[in-house]
Amino acid sequence: MSTAIFYHAGCPVCLGAEQMVADAIDRTKYQIEVVHLGDHADRIAEAEAAGVKSVPALVLNDQVFHINFGASIDDLK
Repeated sequence: MSTAIFYHAGCPVCLGAEQMVADAIDRTKYQIEVVHLGDHADRIAEAEAAGVKSVPALVLNDQVFHINFGASIDDLK
């Protein structure tokens, strides 16, 4: 099973996107991991290495999907 990682910062845009993404992803194919970068700043480098430029963002099969624009990854550092 593959992992889908949803990075966010806890803002209303991010929380709305988190719920929508969590409901839409086929859980028989993907395990969903939600990472709140405001609470887990130690994972910002990981998100950047994956290609995340802003949150909310979904990393799925090594591809980054930026969903709307809540905050720049630079603003979270």
